[in-house]
Amino acid sequence: METLVERGCGLDVHQATVVACLLIVAKNGKVHKQIRTFGTTTRELLALREWLLSQDCTHVAMESTGVYWKPVYAILEGEGTTDGVRRN
Repeated sequence: METLVERGCGLDVHQATVVACLLIVAKNGKVHKQIRTFGTTTRELLALREWLLSQDCTHVAMESTGVYWKPVYAILEGEGTTDGVRRN
């Protein structure tokens, strides 16, 4: 199977936490998985953003109910910051 995304993260967004699962495909095809939990305060969401940037994450997908996704989206898209997760 062809790899389409080499560095992607799935987010499960809740009222008080965001669980992030980052998958990185190595050149040999081996997949490395990291799972981290962040709070939903601005400080914690900025930490999530910095972690994704430090891991060179290129794609992020979210699962959320209600409006809990909105602050996460705002931080990751760079609203109110100098740059978002996307570097293109």
